[in-house]
Amino acid sequence: MGDEHTPVLAAEALAGLALEAGGYYVDATFGRGGHTALILQALGPEGAVLAIDRDPQAIAAGRQRFADEMRLTLVHASFADLGTLVPLHAQGRACRGVLFDLGVSSPQLDDARRGFSFRADGPLDMRMDPTRGEPVSAWLARAGVDEIREVIATFGEERFARRVARAIVEARSQRPLTRTGELAELVARAVRTREPGKHPATRTFQALRMFINDELGQLERGLLGALAALSPGGRLAVITFHSLEDRVVKRFMQRESQPDPALAHLPVLPRGAEPSLKLIGRKVRPSEAEVRRNPRSRSALLRVAEKLA
Repeated sequence: MGDEHTPVLAAEALAGLALEAGGYYVDATFGRGGHTALILQALGPEGAVLAIDRDPQAIAAGRQRFADEMRLTLVHASFADLGTLVPLHAQGRACRGVLFDLGVSSPQLDDARRGFSFRADGPLDMRMDPTRGEPVSAWLARAGVDEIREVIATFGEERFARRVARAIVEARSQRPLTRTGELAELVARAVRTREPGKHPATRTFQALRMFINDELGQLERGLLGALAALSPGGRLAVITFHSLEDRVVKRFMQRESQPDPALAHLPVLPRGAEPSLKLIGRKVRPSEAEVRRNPRSRSALLRVAEKLA
């Protein structure tokens, strides 16, 4: 697939953001710039976009693709730091919308050297930002069997997590696990039943990627940062790809769209106890036509909320 990455639920996400021609917007997950390009197309000369990505390769590709785009600021950073990044770059402008697309981008999956995929052999790395933290191989070399089991069960919802964890610990006592191919084979032997059309290592690889990149913790902080950064009437649009992410987003939006439960019985809510978000519409799934065109969109879900005054 090369460097192409088809943005998922693109029309729906842009509609959710309710774009204004002169507005300031944040693409918290730049990827290969699919959503950013569409937002820029909809904006006038006064509009601007701040695009963020943890992956230095994504930022480098974006600087090439958008070399002549003066309305775009590209930043290599984690969206967990949105709360400080937006005030730093917006220069006093009101932020009218923040978009998160939590899918792993196709170039990351398709580049064996990144170690995200079991489809091609590569180093067992999986870091979204290879300049920080440790690769999965280093963690697997030292983690205890119970720790590995818990990560695979929690983030991968894998029924055979204990068997997989034992197999990993047994294998590493012979030699270090350093390749995606080795891990995928080892998991395939440990997982007894396969889900139709799914590689037996799918859940384990998802779990390790989410864990090593602290994806759910980053998401919690990113959502809080987005809420702080948005101006009243600004929109928050989030595209998730599996139930664990969606649960975090759903709970966050529900919590922030209700008054403080301890004070909800009062006839007049004190300042700070009122809801800070209003839910917009229902959750949106991709159309059958989109799923046919782009099978990776199958599990996508979009939720939208608006910041209240």
